[in-house]
Amino acid sequence: MGWCPLRFPGALWRHRELGWRLAEREVVGRYRGSVLGWSWSFLTPLLMLAVYTFVFSEVFQSRWGTLEHAGPIGFAINLFAGLIAFNIFAETTTKAPSLIVENANLVTKVIFPLEILAAVSVASACFHALTSLVVLTLFQALARVGPHPSLLWLPLVWLPLAGGCLALSWMVSALGVFLRDLGQVLGVVVNLLMFLSAVFYPVSSLPPQWQPLIQLNPLVLVIEQTRQVAVAGLPPSPLYLGLGLPAALLACECGYRLFQKSRRGFADVL
Repeated sequence: MGWCPLRFPGALWRHRELGWRLAEREVVGRYRGSVLGWSWSFLTPLLMLAVYTFVFSEVFQSRWGTLEHAGPIGFAINLFAGLIAFNIFAETTTKAPSLIVENANLVTKVIFPLEILAAVSVASACFHALTSLVVLTLFQALARVGPHPSLLWLPLVWLPLAGGCLALSWMVSALGVFLRDLGQVLGVVVNLLMFLSAVFYPVSSLPPQWQPLIQLNPLVLVIEQTRQVAVAGLPPSPLYLGLGLPAALLACECGYRLFQKSRRGFADVL
């Protein structure tokens, strides 16, 4: 094999089977013991979308520029599309501080590839995002506003998001071992970011002087591109793909190396 400056792809590939099994257990375990089981993975986003549609169609009478002809339903569709992307970030970030702490037995008793835990968390979040996406496309079909062929671009659009979440999970899970208050801090930060990431409004609705500032938030770029391919029916920005994918790879490599250096002290703290 040729020399590769990136270490994390090899680490994940070596433990791909273990990662797959753990991700499967993570998804199945969430609904184990419930009456409806796997149905909750579809019912939860369906109920959320129903609530958004009612609130914005009957209460606020809101409109969204790209789907103004669809009325309030168009607003609910855009909001839900943004929320799907944001929830990938929210789910992985809020879990990250406790990833190692809650699996202390894997640190102290057995030799285990701890770096795989972050990948499992991201995979689980992406699975739930895909189930929500199925609900969104079905709703678009019923409302006769999609789905569009451009939806096939979505995996590429979400690659920088998944990579960024993986990098952040490695960093935060390592820091979470030494800083136990990190979980509470990140819970507040994630709630604030929901309102600062253009989930509930289009960037174009902001005053011009504020638009460049909010676009410094990487989540805004991901959410806007998600809406572009999933709702507006347009291809993603080549600039977004050209810069986002290399940036995600670089972030993952930095996060992985930080995690590997920090793990030497996990056993002493736990």
